[in-house]
Amino acid sequence: MAGSSGEPASDHRQILSIGDAAQRLEALDQHLRTRSYVQGYSLSQADVDAFRQFSVPPSDLRFPHVVRWFRHVQAVLGGPGQPCALQASKGRRGQPQWSPPTGTEPCQLRLYNSLTRSKEVFIPQDGRKVTWYCCGPTVYDASHMGHARSYISFDILRRVLKDYFKYDVFYCMNITDIDDKIIKRARQNHLWERYQAQQPQPAQLLEDVQAALQLFSAKLSETSDPYKRQLLQRTQRFVELAMELLTRALQAAPTAPETSSCAQELLEEARDLLSEWLDTRLGGEVTDNSIFSELPKFWEEAFHKDMAALNVLPPDVLTRVSEYVPEIVSFVEKIVDNGYGYASNGSVYFDTKKFASSPNHSYGKLVPEAVGDQKALQEGEGDLSISADRLSEKRSPNDFALWKASKPGEPSWPCPWGKGRPGWHIECSAMAGSLLGASMDIHGGGFDLRFPHHDNELAQSEAHFENDCWVRYFLHTGHLTIAGCKMSKSLKNFITIQDALKEHSARQLRLAFLMHSWKDTLDYSSNTMESALQYEKFMNEFFLNVKDILRAPVDVTGQFEKWEKEEVELNRNFYQRKAAVHAALCDNVDTRTALEEMRALVGQCNLYIAARKAARRRPNRALLQSAGLYLTHMLRIFGAIEEDGSMGFPVGGRGPSLDLEATVMPYLQALSEFREGVRRIAREKQVSEVLQLSDALRDDIMPELGVRLEDHEGLPTVVKLVDREALLAEREEKRRGA
Repeated sequence: MAGSSGEPASDHRQILSIGDAAQRLEALDQHLRTRSYVQGYSLSQADVDAFRQFSVPPSDLRFPHVVRWFRHVQAVLGGPGQPCALQASKGRRGQPQWSPPTGTEPCQLRLYNSLTRSKEVFIPQDGRKVTWYCCGPTVYDASHMGHARSYISFDILRRVLKDYFKYDVFYCMNITDIDDKIIKRARQNHLWERYQAQQPQPAQLLEDVQAALQLFSAKLSETSDPYKRQLLQRTQRFVELAMELLTRALQAAPTAPETSSCAQELLEEARDLLSEWLDTRLGGEVTDNSIFSELPKFWEEAFHKDMAALNVLPPDVLTRVSEYVPEIVSFVEKIVDNGYGYASNGSVYFDTKKFASSPNHSYGKLVPEAVGDQKALQEGEGDLSISADRLSEKRSPNDFALWKASKPGEPSWPCPWGKGRPGWHIECSAMAGSLLGASMDIHGGGFDLRFPHHDNELAQSEAHFENDCWVRYFLHTGHLTIAGCKMSKSLKNFITIQDALKEHSARQLRLAFLMHSWKDTLDYSSNTMESALQYEKFMNEFFLNVKDILRAPVDVTGQFEKWEKEEVELNRNFYQRKAAVHAALCDNVDTRTALEEMRALVGQCNLYIAARKAARRRPNRALLQSAGLYLTHMLRIFGAIEEDGSMGFPVGGRGPSLDLEATVMPYLQALSEFREGVRRIAREKQVSEVLQLSDALRDDIMPELGVRLEDHEGLPTVVKLVDREALLAEREEKRRGA
């Protein structure tokens, strides 16, 4: 009742002048019964005067209109004894003051930055956009587990930043298809194939291998690395043994088939020796540039197939050195123009002293203690670029090639300094600069690339752009060892990705990597893989159990069950584990801890399920489904689940077969229920032959189809789709233990 214009202003005061308190309240309640105290009601001075006469709020519920009126006036005026707020309130009811909760400080993503050798808060330069350049492979041979170590690890980091932290990641990677290793390998392959096609006679072969052995022996005498020396000595013994066998065969019967067989065996054993020897003698005669492009093209294709098999996402942009030669030439010219490069005998070198002496620059940001390490610097220059004449072209031994004058037997491109080819370090700088500009958020590569490759990249890029921030965060993946030993192509101590995939699935390999820090050394061994296999099995059993629970028929309202203290406790643990996973991922993407927290969550869920089954009570479907979907979501973010789909690991691999479970499970469930009915009748009638057939179906027939039937006393049979080979292995293990 806005305004209350029909009421005399003195009504309240006259009523409140009555002597008896109870009578006053009763009279006031009757008087106020006809009035409406709602938002918008305008108070009169009579209301204010009457309100001030109350020392305490009225509480007698026999007079509800008085109580209501008092509360309304109190909300407007602020309470007895306080200054009148009629004008300020304008007659409207006010809300009480609200205070925000204290809350907790959200954790921030921190990444281990090789530039500071510490974990730094990750702050992209442009909002949520992240620019990222990753050093790709030099493609001259099969990809091995060392490549897998880097590219699976970076794939995990990329997926977590993109799909978990929701950054907009622009990911670039290069293919090095011009390099000393490629040139040398392409020449040697070409010369070897030509030599083999000539079908040298056994006597000529012996003579050539003997000459190759002399060159090989000189190389052996210069080798100080004990592992490499041991490998070379073993190669030498095998070749000498094959030579001895061929020599005997020639002496016994020069034209016999046995002689041809011995010659072929020597040819294969001495392939590396002969290829090196042929290259030394004839490498300068190889002038066809297509010879140098066919080899990297072949191995690049193999690399992409390997990455797809490992479920590594393709880059947003892929660059090849051979396609960026003009940009590389321009990049080098700018460095020279800025005063940090110099031409010498057709090559161009980076002036490390000039750069280091500049007040705006610093050389050796990543590994300053390695500056001056001539062995590392020469490895960075390449086998074809460390001859005495090449080294003499430099002003300082620490200077490195930006552009190399091509020698006979090397590919070349025209440039202002004469025909030549790019240096190794300049490739990434020019290609990344063309795509990402003067500064990128993240640069990634293997630990062994820090010096000289990445330190030289930083120097020449900052010399080109005249800045000191070409890379904001430098991420380096850890080494990979093989059963505790250093992995090395030159030592032939490596496992190709294809060979690894014959032993374990892509998911199992990825889980092994997830169970270790991406920046630390990972030992690829039987123990490492066994841990990954056990983790996969543990998680898979949980998914299968939850899916079995969810398949139990229930009406719509039955999906929502009352939560007892067990559900409340499990849900509390669920959220604690999720928070712990988040904290782990914020801490340098610590997937090892994240997986352990996920394992702990599954363990708690398993205890809950077991307790419910023991009490003959149905587990809470919605709660277990939430946990299962969360775990599936995290494993999908990590790349351990390849495709979008239902809960858990897909059955039958990638592609259309992902729907296998949804397709066949109704039929399997019907078969299981029929079998249960038959078993029940067989027990009642004591027909042992039928029970034996039922057991044979469970133990012998269904495992061959990748189906596990789990019988539980007093409970329905659980049906699970499982990998066939894993089931058969389980069956054999049980039979051996029986």
